[in-house]
Amino acid sequence: MLSTPTRRRHAIDLDDFAADELEEILETTESMKEVLSREIKQVPALRGRTVVNMFYEESTRTRISFELAARALSANVVAFSARGSSVEKGESLLDTVRTLQALGADIVVIRHSQAGTPYLVAQHFRGSVINAGDGRHAHPTQALLDLFTIREKLGQIQGRKVVIVGDIVHSRVARSNLWGLTRLGANVTLCAPPTLLGPAAYWTGTWPQVTLSHRLDEAIEGADVVMALRLQKERMQAGLLPSLREYSRAYALTPERLARLGPQTLIMHPGPMNAGVEIWPEVATAPNAVIEAQVTNGVAVRMALLYRLAS
Repeated sequence: MLSTPTRRRHAIDLDDFAADELEEILETTESMKEVLSREIKQVPALRGRTVVNMFYEESTRTRISFELAARALSANVVAFSARGSSVEKGESLLDTVRTLQALGADIVVIRHSQAGTPYLVAQHFRGSVINAGDGRHAHPTQALLDLFTIREKLGQIQGRKVVIVGDIVHSRVARSNLWGLTRLGANVTLCAPPTLLGPAAYWTGTWPQVTLSHRLDEAIEGADVVMALRLQKERMQAGLLPSLREYSRAYALTPERLARLGPQTLIMHPGPMNAGVEIWPEVATAPNAVIEAQVTNGVAVRMALLYRLAS
């Protein structure tokens, strides 16, 4: 049975979500997973509403899961792409938003390379805005599906040790996960080489309970969850790493490191993966890897968020 939603207009990041609201969304996600398990995977919760997916960046998992989520709630779904639209003729972002509003859009899901873009859209759009990833800033629905997957597999988040390893300083996934995980009581360790971690004062100043590490073998001791982040190739071009081989030796999730973890330790990755760079194929397909479950749960989580914003 779906509970009465806490009223919220936008979902830009998890920094303004209280622990109770996060729990409500996770509980609603369980109901949405039940819907998706039915023979007919659809309910009329958003019938008559229009959801517009505005993706200014390429995406597979996030874009498709939002489309599936909206359709499962019986919404009208419009897929907007900057390519082939009036954006190529010089139309501004705000003019595009006003056009979509005039055409009857109720919810805008936006992904953009510039941090802060969803905030700007939310100031000029009368409906609801969901951030599907903006620059290095935030990716709240990825964090929500990660939270749900951890809770689903381990029973609770509070008190769990979660290690996030990789390109932390450029990761919108890491930032949104930090808000969600710490608010629900997890103990988080960030592990990366100094060039991919950035100033320690930023992390510990914003999240005082977070631990920082440059040594993965030490960081994963006693971990309940280890999440590897995708290493973007442009970091090499910027001179932030000596070589991919050196990075993989020190920070990749390898079969040797997997063997040191307990069989119940969850292996996670937000995708897409660089197999053999930040994670070995044998690790990504290990029995305790939940990477496919993350993708599957993404649809139910986005259904839950759409439902709560539209209610």
